[in-house]
Parts: sequence; C-alpha cells; structure tokens
Amino acid sequence: MPAPAWEPVQRVRTYEQVMTQIEDRILDGRLKAGDKLPSERDLSALLNVSRPSLRESLRVLEALGIVDIRPGGGAEGGAVLVGEPGSGFVNLLKLQLALGQFDHTEVLETRIALETWCCEEAAHRATDEDLQDLEVILDQMEDPDITTAEFNRLDAAFHVRIAESTGNSLTAHLMGSLRTAIKRQMIEAYARLENWKETAKVVRKEHRDILEAIRQRNAEEARREVGNHIRSFYNIENAEALTHQQ
Repeated sequence: MPAPAWEPVQRVRTYEQVMTQIEDRILDGRLKAGDKLPSERDLSALLNVSRPSLRESLRVLEALGIVDIRPGGGAEGGAVLVGEPGSGFVNLLKLQLALGQFDHTEVLETRIALETWCCEEAAHRATDEDLQDLEVILDQMEDPDITTAEFNRLDAAFHVRIAESTGNSLTAHLMGSLRTAIKRQMIEAYARLENWKETAKVVRKEHRDILEAIRQRNAEEARREVGNHIRSFYNIENAEALTHQQ
C-alpha cells in the first residue's frame, strides 16, 4: 500500500500546517531518526507553500530539537531528523519555570517522584563504575574553597549520575533536563542562605547517606534518604525566605 502523499497546505497559518505534516509522519513511522527531508525547493513544491514559510516551520522544529539543519547542498546539507535527545526540552522547561508556570511545590513533588524511583532502581542496578563515579563527585564537593556555582554543578551531577546508573536513558535525560532547568533557582536559593557552607555540610552528609544506601543495595533506604534530602533542602530554603521577609 503506497504511503500517503504530501498534501498542499490550505490554512492561513502555513508554517503550523507544514509542521503538522512532518510531525504526523514522525508519529506514524513514515519518518524516523536519521531520515533527511526533501530539499527546500522540492518540499515547498510538494506542500504548495512558499520557501520562507517552509523555513519558518523548520526553524521551529530545529529549536525544539526535532531536526538538524545542515548547511550546504547535496548529500551532506538539508534538514535531518535528529537521533539523540537535544536541548529543546531543556530550554522549554527552563523558560516555563522562569515564567512561573510551575510553582515550587510542583517542582518539589516532581523531583521527589523522579529521584526516589532513581535511587531505588540504582540500588538494584548500579555497577561498581557507577558507584566509583558517584564517590568522585562527592569527593570534589568536599573542596573547602568551592563556590556556590561549582557546588550546585556537582550537586546536579550527583543526582543525574544516579539517574544514569538506573540504565534508563529516558529517565536520565529527564533528570538532566530538570536539573538544568532549575539551575538558576538552585543557585539563587543558596545565595539567600545566611551561611550556605553550613547548609553545604548537611547536603554533603545526606549525599553520602544516599550513596551508602545504594552501595548496600538497600532500595528502601535509598528511596527514603533522597526523599528526606530533597524535602530538607526545600524546608531550609523556605525557612530562610520567611526570615528575610520578617
């Protein structure tokens, strides 16, 4: 049975219709990662749209991390469907958080749900290499001259590395995206603390407890430790915010 042909676009919002046809082909399997779209000239003719409208839709898809626009003509140039997770989801989530579309409670609940699962699974699946990498990160966090920005970077790296140790690449990508998206909020939260290094001591101790539970293959303890760890930091942050308001 022949595949449905490209259809001329009829509506006013042309670029959205172009995107819809490309998205439909991805969702039903007619287009897959690594496939190259027809040339700009051919695709604009197939869709009966102007080349500027086609370029607009491709730019949006590129920003979303769906296609990679490669310069030049011939076999190497043109629009190719990406095969690896890109920055599109991270950027979208980061902007939505910055605009206040998700409040702190929603972020807290999401982190707890995601990270407790990760720690529980890591207790079952983490390899010796995973455990060694996590230990190295925690050792780096012990630097007495560490800055808040570097401490936060390593903090995020620790949690993302736990997610990676589950062997679930989607979960690891979601964790990485979430931590990247809340990076600014985390740095600002530390900046509001009266003595962030005292809080850092608590965070380091809790990280050690999480890692030890994972190392001991105690899934329930690992789950409990990371849940308490996340709630503890948010409680400290909220307490400091209330103090500054008074």
